[in-house]
Amino acid sequence: MFPATPTTRQHNVASPAKERDAQNVIETRLWLEEHDWLYRVLRSEENVSPTFRFPDLISASVSLVFTYPDAPARIFQFLGTELILRSPQTPRRRESMWRQQYQLLLELQRSPANRHPNPKFQLDQLTTACVALCRTADPSGAAILRQARRNMAERAHHDWDAPPG
Repeated sequence: MFPATPTTRQHNVASPAKERDAQNVIETRLWLEEHDWLYRVLRSEENVSPTFRFPDLISASVSLVFTYPDAPARIFQFLGTELILRSPQTPRRRESMWRQQYQLLLELQRSPANRHPNPKFQLDQLTTACVALCRTADPSGAAILRQARRNMAERAHHDWDAPPG
């Protein structure tokens, strides 16, 4: 026997803000050592109200490094002196970052410093360098959490300026 009441399919309708956020997140990878440190920042008692997740923390790392006028030099210095000495088969974890910070790294990846005759570094290496530089500058991760707050406020401000989708 068939039910008399028609069945309705529930659609998982995401809000326009959630759909926009999903489009504004880019996948990257982090080398295990930096991932483990960032995971400790994620789980720290300081990461509350709101609790920031990996896209926020990775993006905050990139933003912090790019506050320095010599950010590209710092990144390539780390890549050429420290990361280059690690095994190329070092495990990496798949994570995400916000598009705005990805754009900074994409410009760096396309820069002359990453072209012949220089070695070519990939997005995961550039991302890892930013996290590693932040870890060296502030092992507690407090600066990353402060920057994550600033990044979130900036994203929210830009969302208010955007026309409704």
